[in-house]
Amino acid sequence: MSNHILPIKTYVAVFIALMVLLAATVAINRVSLGELNIVAALSIAVVKTFLVVLFFMHVRYSHRLIWIFVGVGFYWLTILLALSMTDFLSRTWPPLGR
Repeated sequence: MSNHILPIKTYVAVFIALMVLLAATVAINRVSLGELNIVAALSIAVVKTFLVVLFFMHVRYSHRLIWIFVGVGFYWLTILLALSMTDFLSRTWPPLGR
């Protein structure tokens, strides 16, 4: 297995992009967008996740088999979150004001 060595500039660029996305997440938290706050925050989180997986975990330069396993991992995470949300949304919760 050959190791692909990335230049330091790539790591610095990804780090700066992650810091900019972190600042965007904090800015989204300060702005009231209503129901779109969670959508915007999760979208930024997904972009940050892909940056970390692709560059810091070296998936971008890996074999296609690694890509398949990463995709299957995200697919399984989606299944788990969907099943958890269906359980959460199907329950009747007591009123908050006791």
